Amino acid sequence: MKLVVGLGNPGPKYLATRHNVGFMAAERLAAEGGTGFRQQSKLHGLLAEVGEGERRLRLLMPQTFMNDSGRSIRAALDWFGLQPTELLVLVDDMDLPLGRLRLRASGSAGGHNGLRSTISHLGTEAFPRLRIGIGAPATDPAERKARTIGHVLGRFSSAEQPLLNDVLAEVEAGVGLIQRLGLERAGNRLNGFRAQAGVA
Repeated sequence: MKLVVGLGNPGPKYLATRHNVGFMAAERLAAEGGTGFRQQSKLHGLLAEVGEGERRLRLLMPQTFMNDSGRSIRAALDWFGLQPTELLVLVDDMDLPLGRLRLRASGSAGGHNGLRSTISHLGTEAFPRLRIGIGAPATDPAERKARTIGHVLGRFSSAEQPLLNDVLAEVEAGVGLIQRLGLERAGNRLNGFRAQAGVA
């Protein structure tokens, strides 16, 4: 794993929304690494680097808007001479409750526009992704569909913040695990992770 990409939408309007939880995770990784992001126009995104030597990671936040994320990811892979398998995409997932994570080495877009764009630009579904649960707005399919946009572009409530912090800490730890142990062994922990409100 050489490149970690957080998915989200750029600009203050989308700051801290559920759809931007990938950005939040990437920003946490940069902050913990003692660095910040800088604009890289050739990559259509913001870039940060953490770690040294074999442990060095590049962090990317595409600034293309979610539904064109793949353009930025493709540019970064080409620029750094990387393969899709050396990538990890951090992405929100409405099918998982807040407090759950799912690490996969490949897979379909699952209705997510950011993943759909990435698959389209890379020409493959074979790239690792860590899905970060944001919960669904409703269980009834019709109601869920009607409320999806407002839900994903809405912000986490103050009651959800402690849970969100636990999740982001686990994502940060998980990235380190993937580096040390590889996807499969890291997945055993991450996929079993369950953060609950009021439980540290």
